[in-house]
Order: sequence, then structure tokens, then C-alpha cells
Amino acid sequence: MTTTGKQLFTTLDADGKLTLEVAESQFPAPTGNQVLVKMEAAPINPSDLAILTSAADFENAEYSPGKVVAQMPEPFLSGQKGRHGQRLPAGNEGAGTVIATGDSDMAKALMGARVACVPGTAFSQYALADAMMCLPLGDHTAEQGASSFVNPMTALGFVETARMEGHSAIVHLAAASNLGQMLNRICIEDGMKLVNIVRKPEHVAMLKEQGATYVVDSSAPTYIADLRAAIAETDAYLGFDPIGGGQASDSVLKAMEQVAASQMGEFSRYGSNQQKKMYIYGRLDLSPTILTPSYGLQWSIAGWLLTPFLQRAGMETVMRMRQRVQANLTTTFASHYKAKVTLEGMLEKPALTDYRQMKTGEKYLVTPWG
Repeated sequence: MTTTGKQLFTTLDADGKLTLEVAESQFPAPTGNQVLVKMEAAPINPSDLAILTSAADFENAEYSPGKVVAQMPEPFLSGQKGRHGQRLPAGNEGAGTVIATGDSDMAKALMGARVACVPGTAFSQYALADAMMCLPLGDHTAEQGASSFVNPMTALGFVETARMEGHSAIVHLAAASNLGQMLNRICIEDGMKLVNIVRKPEHVAMLKEQGATYVVDSSAPTYIADLRAAIAETDAYLGFDPIGGGQASDSVLKAMEQVAASQMGEFSRYGSNQQKKMYIYGRLDLSPTILTPSYGLQWSIAGWLLTPFLQRAGMETVMRMRQRVQANLTTTFASHYKAKVTLEGMLEKPALTDYRQMKTGEKYLVTPWG
């Protein structure tokens, strides 16, 4: 048997046309360890926008009910050649009620339960998900559980990564985001020192009210001096950057080296021996990443993605992380939303041009059934 419902699709053609549309779709009966979830809520995460909007021109797009066609510029069109002509579903995570299951015991145990899941097709009225990737929500609502995987597991993953690599402090950019606020709460609970970099004075006040010790405003004229002081106090030589473009990571690496060099007993033409590392985990800024290496030779910059991290961490660590999220869903891992939209509402110009800007603290929640 199949189930019929509405689903959002995204298609990028070789001529540069990016089409987003809501269409009727058929969902097959789940098999094996699969469950069929009637989706009730799904957040629009920055990671979703990579295939939803990318760098396409939505100011001058063609809008019609349940459909929008925009033009993708170069080099982003050629850079996504592998997906040309493919009609792709979207929506990394969400929450809803299991209405059918496959034959496995794990799947059957979820029948009738409200779960958070990571199907990759969450912008839909129904979604097939792997029972292993489902988190029972108990008495929590779908809205409370919709963002219970990507942001919470990412924030926990940063702390786990720091420990694995021998660090006791972290630098985090765009730290006033939902994820940033979660990371601040986790670090307070775990005793991990955290240097929060934000972009507005009001964000400094907000994080200070939430117990943050080190908050640096990148818009302040004293930004670099303030950052150096925070790094000197925390020994934070590992950073996580969701901005990606421009000189965000470059500025942090420079500050790290300046602190490390100031503590050297003698000069070295190769810079300090302190290893400095920045992980880029997002692209809030689609411009090129600019590096002006003036941080010696002991530095690195790398990408960080949740799924490869979970694979490296192993099942025992992943289960411990999931249990922590489940136990603290409305406290440490709570998310907040600026607005709710339907599937069709996602494709209306006022909403689309707003949520694609990925403004700090202004996340949208999709409610597929209205």
C-alpha cells in the first residue's frame, strides 16, 4: 500500500533555472527498519538552504501558488553540476507521529509514537525514516522536538570533538544562534570554556544573561583586542565557524597566534608552536574564504559535518548524546522560532526572501498540515 500526500521538491536545470514546487507524492509502505511518519513540524536549517535556495536570485524570481522559479548564477550553477535535472526532496529533520512500520522489532516499537527523525525529506506531509534515526518524544510536542537532532547533536559534537582533540576551550562564531545558545548551555554544564563571538551588542547582553562568561562583539572597534583577551584567559585554540566566507576564521586564527606568540620565550621565524585549528561547518557567507596566513606554520582549517562525525564517534557515543538530548529537550536543547509556514507558505516571496537570509535567532518552522 502507498500513502499520498504533499511534498516539496527542488530541481536545478542545466540552464540555471531552480524550481521549488509543492506536489502530490506517493509514499511506499515501510519495510525492514523503516517507519512512516506523518510529519507535523520541520525546521528550516541553514543546511537545508544549500539545495533549497543556494545563491539563486529570489528577488526577481517567478512566483505562483506552490511554485517558484529562480535563476542560479555562476559559479554556483557549475558547482552543482552533479544535481542538474534531478528532482530532489528537502528537509533534513522534523517530528511527527509514526503511522506504519517495517518488520523489525525496533521499527514496530515506535508504532503510534511521536518521534523526531532525520529523513532528509521532512518538508512533506509524510516521510520514511530509519528507526535508528528516530528519537521518541514522549509527552513533548512535535514543535518541541522538531529541532532535536541537527542543532543539539552538532553542538554536542563540537564539545566531543574538542575533547577528542585534547582541547578544554572552544571559540564559536555567530554564537547568538539557536545552536550557539545550546552550545553555551552545554559548555556551562560540562565545564568547557567557550569564547562566544557575536555580531551585535544586544547579542552580548543576551548570552551574558544566559550565563556566558566570554562574549565578544565582532562589530565593536575593540573586537580583536577583546578576542585576544578571551583567548588568553581560556587557551581556546580550536574554533567552529558557521560563516565560512570572508575573513571570519582568518581573524580568529590571527588572534590565536598573537596570543600564543606573546607567550613565547624567544622569537621564531616560523611563529609559535601552538597548534591552531578552525572548523568551517556552515556557509552563512557564500563569498570565498579569505586566509592571510600570518599565524605561523602550526595551523589548519577543515570542514566539519555532523554525519561523518557521528560515524567516527561510534555508536556508544552517539547513543549517549541522543539520551542527553531526549532528557533535556525543553531546557538545554530548546529551540525557538520566528514564524511558522505551510509547505506552500515556504514558497511565498516574503517568507522565502526572509528565511534564506539566515538571520541569527530568526528560524522558521514548517507545519505541513497547516
